[in-house]
Amino acid sequence: MTAYAAVVLAGGAARRMGGRDKPAVPVHGRPMRDLVLAAVADAVPRVLVGPGGALPADVLVTREEPAGGGPVAAASAGLALLGPGTAVVALLAADLPLLTRPVVGVLLDALAAESGPAADGVCLVDDRGRRQPLCGVWRVPALRAALDRVATRRTEAGALAGASMRELLGELTVRELAWSAAGPPPWFDCDTDSDVRRAEEWTR
Repeated sequence: MTAYAAVVLAGGAARRMGGRDKPAVPVHGRPMRDLVLAAVADAVPRVLVGPGGALPADVLVTREEPAGGGPVAAASAGLALLGPGTAVVALLAADLPLLTRPVVGVLLDALAAESGPAADGVCLVDDRGRRQPLCGVWRVPALRAALDRVATRRTEAGALAGASMRELLGELTVRELAWSAAGPPPWFDCDTDSDVRRAEEWTR
């Protein structure tokens, strides 16, 4: 499997970083957002959901409605920019500085290898066995159908705002992939300054 799109979610509040633009925080001099976008450089299209900034010309930028509405609302905004023929999307948080293209390739290959009742997506699990849905690849029709179900259950205005990834993925068939290769864990997300320092130590 080679053809895929990528949606990078960059609109969180970053409360544990004092409300800064967390995806713009550098790791070894490069914003985390840029490192994640580089890991999916071959995706078409690449969509960033959140504040833009200086980005490659091919990166599409959008915002969730309302701004700060959470990852499900952001995922919906990103998927809205994908063409009707897009089959697979990498759905990624913008604070994954250890993510690389080979890791994305492993996820894509794992999804392509599913036989029988096919998985709707593949995501990494961390060292405690916790699912990391924003470090995964997903079949776009299944993800869109899940978004529609959540919106139907939430009939108020801004229905997807505040919805959780657990609610979104609850009815999908998800293959969880533990990362056992050498090197730093690609699922490691940076929520604090100490996390950033740890990521830099891993990649010295």
